[in-house]
Amino acid sequence: MRQKKLALINDITGFGRCSVTVELPIISALKIQACPLPTAILSVHTGYQNYFLDDYTDKMQAYIKSWRLNNLEFDGVATGFLGSAAQIEIVSDFLKNSNAQIFIDPVMGDHGKIYKTYTREMCVKIRDLLKFADLATPNLTEACQLLNIPYPVEGIISDSDLATMAANIAAKTRGGKVIITGVNLDVDDGSNIANFIYDNGKIDFVTSKKLGSDRSGTGDVFFAIVAASIMNGETLTAAVRKAADFVTKCILHAEKLNLAWNYGLPFEEFLTELR
Repeated sequence: MRQKKLALINDITGFGRCSVTVELPIISALKIQACPLPTAILSVHTGYQNYFLDDYTDKMQAYIKSWRLNNLEFDGVATGFLGSAAQIEIVSDFLKNSNAQIFIDPVMGDHGKIYKTYTREMCVKIRDLLKFADLATPNLTEACQLLNIPYPVEGIISDSDLATMAANIAAKTRGGKVIITGVNLDVDDGSNIANFIYDNGKIDFVTSKKLGSDRSGTGDVFFAIVAASIMNGETLTAAVRKAADFVTKCILHAEKLNLAWNYGLPFEEFLTELR
C-alpha cells in the first residue's frame, strides 16, 4: 500500500477559508497527502479591503526545481487561482509530460464577469492549459470564457446548451471530463443549483437546494473533495455528490453561526465525517 500525493498549485491565504487553506485539510481528511506549491501568500483574501500579498511568481521555478532535484513525483496535480500570464506558463511547463492525474479549476470569474486581475492574455493561456487536464471544473462564467462565447442572459441556461458547452470544453482536454459548477437551469424555479457532469460523452446532474448567499472558498472546498475522491477511485458523479452534500452542510452551519460571507465555510465542524 502507498499513500497518494496531490500537488496543490494555488495561493495560501491566512484568513477567509479559501485556496490551499481549505484544500489541504480536506484532502488530508480524505487520506491523500497534500503538497502545496504557492502562487502567492496573502494575509486575508481579496474580499477584504486591506490585505497583504506576497506574489510568488519569481520563486515558483526554484520551488519546482527543488522538487525535481529531490526526485519527487505526484499522483495528482490540482491548479487553482493563477495570478499572471507568467504563472500560467510556469504551471504549463510543470504539467508538461506529467503522468499524474491533472485537475484544473480555471478560476477566472463568476456571475458573468471576469476578475479584475485577469487579462485577455491570461484568458488565452488558461484555455491552452486545458490540454493537460484530466478533469476541468469551470463555473458557467469560466466555461463561456474558455469557449469565447457570450454569457447567457441572467446566467440561466438549458441542459442541451450545457451539454454542447461541456463537450466542446472536454474536446480541449486530455481526459474528456468536465464539471460545469453552480448552474441555474431554465427548467428550474431558481430554488436549486446544479452541477453538470460530462464524462467522455456521458451526462449527469447533481442538484442541490440553493442556500444563503455566495461565500468565499466554496469552490475550493468543492474542488478539493472532487479531486481527492477521484484519486481514491470514486466515480465522477459520486465525487460531485459528496462535494455538493458537504458544501450544503457547511453553508447551513455558516447561516446558523451568522458568519459574514468573507469568513468562508466553517468546514472544520464536519472534517471527521469525510470518508
